[in-house]
Amino acid sequence: MIDKRDRASLFRIRLAEAMGWRKMTQSALARATGADRSTISQLLADRVRLPNAQLAADCAQALGISADWLLGLSDRPEPLADILAAALTMREAPRALFDEAIFGWHQEAAGYKIRHVPATLPDMLKTRAMVEWEYRPQLGRTAEQAFGAFEDQLDWMRGARSDYEIALPLHELEAFATGTGYYAGLPLEVRLGQIDRLEALAAQLYPSLRLYLFDARRVFSAPVTVFGPLLAVVYLGRHYIAFRDSARVATISAHFDWLVREASLGARDFTGHLKLMRAQIA
Repeated sequence: MIDKRDRASLFRIRLAEAMGWRKMTQSALARATGADRSTISQLLADRVRLPNAQLAADCAQALGISADWLLGLSDRPEPLADILAAALTMREAPRALFDEAIFGWHQEAAGYKIRHVPATLPDMLKTRAMVEWEYRPQLGRTAEQAFGAFEDQLDWMRGARSDYEIALPLHELEAFATGTGYYAGLPLEVRLGQIDRLEALAAQLYPSLRLYLFDARRVFSAPVTVFGPLLAVVYLGRHYIAFRDSARVATISAHFDWLVREASLGARDFTGHLKLMRAQIA
């Protein structure tokens, strides 16, 4: 609890700060709130006096700040609506190799650990043949340009000094290896090449790249990416939902850590599982 005198002093300091930010005089604030200029002067004077709730709210509205912040109940001066708007955003998720929103988030989080549950296989680990099979129907005549941009982005990501933890459901890898479900029609040679690529990268980049396999009958996750402590993004299909407030980022990080703890196969077991799958389909 804050003493009444301390709260009044904090209110006076913050009101003066906000007026300075907005370059608003006492007369202008009085006009905006409908109060007497002498009333505003008293609020700024060095004495123990808190305004009533209506005047505090009017001052906050006139200055475009939070009444809770003025009264010492919050550390954020922005109005709650602005805080919520910044903390949660929705972005379109175009059917593309690696759209600009995702790449921008990777750039922002360079150097932080990135946790990822992909919708299919992780794009950053796919072979050119796999990418062509998966995305060419949407790209059409612009395919070559898109593939070049995609490979440039992957080169940047691999040099960004970020550690990556990727959790995949076992059934996704099995459907890929056997060419069933989403991967129906994927040629055997593409599947074999992709398995070889996964195995090589998992061995080459460990421990900065760690891949885990979880059983979706026991634990489940929607596609999600956590960019260090900065933001967490949930993939809906047509849209991304991006959370920036620390509490939700921490919650989604804890969800990913739960997937890792419950994984059927850990990072050290991943390449062995790939070898076994390859032998079964080759």
